[in-house]
Amino acid sequence: MFARGSRINLSRAAAGPLIAALFFVTGTASAGSDNPPSTDNKKPKLVDLWHPGDSGERMNIRGRVTSLDGTPLAGIQVEIRQPDGDGLWTDQYSATLTTDAQGRYQFGSVVPVSNFCGEPHVQVVVYQNGWEYFDDKIVVQDHLDAEGYYFGDGTQVFLEESSVKGETIKFGRYDIVLYPQ
Repeated sequence: MFARGSRINLSRAAAGPLIAALFFVTGTASAGSDNPPSTDNKKPKLVDLWHPGDSGERMNIRGRVTSLDGTPLAGIQVEIRQPDGDGLWTDQYSATLTTDAQGRYQFGSVVPVSNFCGEPHVQVVVYQNGWEYFDDKIVVQDHLDAEGYYFGDGTQVFLEESSVKGETIKFGRYDIVLYPQ
């Protein structure tokens, strides 16, 4: 049997490696965890092109940029351009968005109205090294034929209306899949 003094010394001697081992195991588990830290779950910053007094209905579009296998792509630059609420193409309604660590982006704008370039739309372009060139249109208004099919050029996005702080805003989702070069 150990004497009282040696037992304390033995416990102190064993405690150091035990704490170090627990720290290593805990650090390894959290580093490999499928649950990202809470800061990664925050929405990406909204790039708001709309200004008080602008004509037209407000909208927010959000989405993710992923590779073909579904891997989120961080740091991808998504260029958007659209007409304003009067159908005019201005610099105010164009921007370059950058995806966050989860491949997410979002922007606020106005629902584009008819213009001289076909149906109202938001032009979306991604030109990133290592990925094929991406060019599409977000068509945000109802351009369906009698059977409910859209035959235009672009991708139709359904906008859902909601009230935020007493103001009506339409929300939609537009995801982008990039193909490797």
